[in-house]
Amino acid sequence: MATRRSRLELVFDILLAIQNKGGRIKPTHLMYKSNLSHKLLNTYLDELMGKELVRVDEEIVRKKKTPNKVVVITDKGLGFLAEFRRMREFTDAFGL
Repeated sequence: MATRRSRLELVFDILLAIQNKGGRIKPTHLMYKSNLSHKLLNTYLDELMGKELVRVDEEIVRKKKTPNKVVVITDKGLGFLAEFRRMREFTDAFGL
């Protein structure tokens, strides 16, 4: 049976999903990519916005003329991803 993801791993998965989509992703797509419920995703997004790791923009869709929300990773969020990868490599090197 798989182990549960830690809080940091959840944050990493969310930011990585955004980065893999070119730095911008719709909230529904992010929910599926990071494998989280709507409620839990919103909780994490609120925290990540408060820490300025992501921001939510509104884009106008040409056909509908209505705004769509898009989650965008910030430079600070990209820095977190780089440092988390470094930390993961370090712990993997020691078999932890």
